[in-house]
Amino acid sequence: MSTDIVGPPPAVIELRQYTLRPGRRDELIELFDREFVETQEEVGMSVLGQFRDLDDPDRFVWLRGFRDMEARHRALSAFYGGPVWAEHGPAANDTMIDSDDVLLLRPVPSGSGFAVPPGARPPVGTPPPDRFVAATVWSFPLDRNDGIALIRDGLLPVLEETGPAPLAFLTTETAPNTFTRLPVRTGENVAAIVTSYADENAHRRHLAAMEAHPLTRDTILPAIAQEQTAAPRTLRLSPTGRSLI
Repeated sequence: MSTDIVGPPPAVIELRQYTLRPGRRDELIELFDREFVETQEEVGMSVLGQFRDLDDPDRFVWLRGFRDMEARHRALSAFYGGPVWAEHGPAANDTMIDSDDVLLLRPVPSGSGFAVPPGARPPVGTPPPDRFVAATVWSFPLDRNDGIALIRDGLLPVLEETGPAPLAFLTTETAPNTFTRLPVRTGENVAAIVTSYADENAHRRHLAAMEAHPLTRDTILPAIAQEQTAAPRTLRLSPTGRSLI
C-alpha cells in the first residue's frame, strides 16, 4: 500500500530527538524504516524525515506531521495502542536511553512547509542518499515574538535569495499536548528552519552568503541575537534511505 504524502502539508509537526544506547542507532533505523513508516501513515500521520545526527553517533532525529491536534491524538492513540507497536515497540524502546526531547511545532504561514510529491518514498533497503539537511532552532522568551518576526520577515527572505529556499519555517505549537503518553518539551518559544542541500559544502556556502549579506550582517542577525535566550543550535542531519526530506 502506498502512503506517499499528498494533499496539504501537515499543520502540526513533531521534531523528535532520541538519545540511543551506544552503537545501536543503525539497529533502530533498520527497524524504523522497515516497520514504522507505512504503519504510522496508515493511521493518519505523515513520516516526513528520519536522520542520523552527524554530531552524535548515538542520536536519531525524525520529523512527523499531523493534519491538526485532534488528528494527532487519534493517530497516536491508534498506533501506540495497535498491534504493530505492541509487536515491535519493545525492541525499539530497548535501543533508547531517552525519547522525550520533542518539540511540538507548526508551520508559518499556515499551510506551508514540507510539501512532498507523490511517489517520493524510497522502498525498504534503499541506501542513504547523498543529501544533507540542516535544522536550526532559535529560542526566545515566552512572552516575546520579536525574534520570530525577525526571522520570518528578515532572515527568511535573505536565505531564499542566497541559496535553496528552506523546506519549512516552524514555530512552537502552543496547544496543550493531549497525548500525554508521549511527552513534549513545555515552556518553549522557538523558531526552526529546515533546509535540504546536495551536500554539506552547499550548506556552508549558503550560510556564508547569508552571513555576508549586508542586511543580515548589519541588522537582522544582531537584532535576533538581542532577542534570543540562547545561541541557535543547528542539527547537522544525514537522511536515512527512506526519508522524504
